[in-house]
Amino acid sequence: MLKTLPFIIACLLFCLALPVHAAQPVELVVEGVEGPALDNVRLALALPPGLVHEGKANRLWLQRFSGQADEKVRAALEPFGYYNANVTVVMEPLEKERYRLRVAVVPGEPVRVADVQVELHGSGSGQSSLQGLAAAFPLQKGSILLQQEYEKAKAVFKTRAEALGYLDADFPQHEIRIAPGETSARIKLVMETGERYLFNGTRIEGAPDYPEPFLKRYISFAPGDVFSYASLGETQLNLTNSERFKEVVVLPEKAEATDFRVPVLVQLKQAPRRTLRPGVGYGTDTGARFSLRYRDLNMFHKGHELNAQLYVAERLQGLAAGYIVPDYRDIRSSTTFQLNLQQEDVTAYISRLVAVEVARNHSFGKGELGTVYLRVQQEDFTIGTQESSSRLVLPGIRFSKDSYDNLIHPTSGFRFSVDVRGTHQFIGSDTSLLQCIGEGSHLLPLPWRLSLHSRVRVGTTLFSDPLVDIPPTLRFFAGGDQSVRGYSYKSLGPTDSSGKVAGGKQLLTGSIELERALFQNWGISAFHDAGNAFNTLSDVTLFQGAGIGLHYYSQVGAINLSVARQIGVDHPGYRIHFTVGFQL
Repeated sequence: MLKTLPFIIACLLFCLALPVHAAQPVELVVEGVEGPALDNVRLALALPPGLVHEGKANRLWLQRFSGQADEKVRAALEPFGYYNANVTVVMEPLEKERYRLRVAVVPGEPVRVADVQVELHGSGSGQSSLQGLAAAFPLQKGSILLQQEYEKAKAVFKTRAEALGYLDADFPQHEIRIAPGETSARIKLVMETGERYLFNGTRIEGAPDYPEPFLKRYISFAPGDVFSYASLGETQLNLTNSERFKEVVVLPEKAEATDFRVPVLVQLKQAPRRTLRPGVGYGTDTGARFSLRYRDLNMFHKGHELNAQLYVAERLQGLAAGYIVPDYRDIRSSTTFQLNLQQEDVTAYISRLVAVEVARNHSFGKGELGTVYLRVQQEDFTIGTQESSSRLVLPGIRFSKDSYDNLIHPTSGFRFSVDVRGTHQFIGSDTSLLQCIGEGSHLLPLPWRLSLHSRVRVGTTLFSDPLVDIPPTLRFFAGGDQSVRGYSYKSLGPTDSSGKVAGGKQLLTGSIELERALFQNWGISAFHDAGNAFNTLSDVTLFQGAGIGLHYYSQVGAINLSVARQIGVDHPGYRIHFTVGFQL
């Protein structure tokens, strides 16, 4: 006991040394209202600066403030429908030059709407969306008169009209009539839409090194289209995301409009056309990695792009180069030429690949992209006990569609893609095959900051030649960060006579993950993965893994740490999966 006595005394002295907050010189007590109405009353009765100085209240000033408080309280209650409130304010002196403002409120009956008239005039009066807003006006007969709902409805009306091109839309008559002492109100709201505005020509300044037809492909509207601020925003986003400009300003010149046609000025400041950017990262599948990327975004001053990337990882090394010829009619359509030199050394195989590809990409709408391609590749490989080589001339077609609300930290959306490719000895290949790969993912927002992420990947290969003639880049494997967690990268699939994984003709993998957002940029999740590669449906065995994950969403993407445990095996093991990628 004696040993602990000094510690107890020290704690007491520490507590006594803590600063004691002095009582406030003016105490506010409000009675008779609660909830948002009480919050608004307290806000209205906030003491003006200077009334309290050096911890003391100016008594004469406080008396004047007290005499005005009843009107302030009544005004604060009106937005909630209480127009006939009875307010009593008493200033009570307390000890040590302190005061209490006691506010007693009898709100009375709220004012209710007795009649509503919402009218549309002008050339846009026949617009169905505006008529729908008028019919669904939030304040109807019998509703409590809430000013914030009235103002919100007016703002929605004006925003919708402007979105339809009626830039001069306004309310020449907007009134709420309340007879003194009564508890009923009459609303009359008249919108005059004015004439509808259209887009006129676009003038682009500040990018002399780019041809005008190339720049015009980023413009999301054409002369004669209905004027829309959303189209202006999309144009700005298109130009910003091109990474060719460090400053983008899109200005509608409404003052210069003639015959209700608005010209648009686009002001650009070019970014450096050439960049050399190193990058480092780590992934459980590839190990530590380093990359060096070169880009030239304006080859021959035509807007063509040349890119080349050297990447070195523990299990994957290579050089990828591409040349992109943009389509002047659409920012997502292009013709691309690619060269890929790659060496991969994973658990299942060793591969050395040389490939060239030419592709024609065509946009079918926002987020929809179709591609027709021809790929020629030479691959030397060792898989299991087999050492071989393969030459393929591989034509194919791809289609993908994606829609996410945010590319860095999405909270909802989906993506799916289909890739069909095939070859035959007749066109110069060593073997023949027909292969189809489909994959999709979906992110569903849930209450309580939860989200459900599901994904699936399937593949099938049809061919008459033996599996041994197919290179590992066209065989299917499972396991890894983006496949079945709990197992190493490409460690699952049919085995050869020596018991080593050799890959399969078919693939089926799926995952479901429930994530809970933490703070602003963090998340924690629980997941379950299943899947495998196989040759026939009769020998399907789905390996499973489950675990928990921790996620951090940075400006360059997500950093993910997962711990997974194998399920359904005799001696289950654990595996850590970690992916991160930063650019320097």
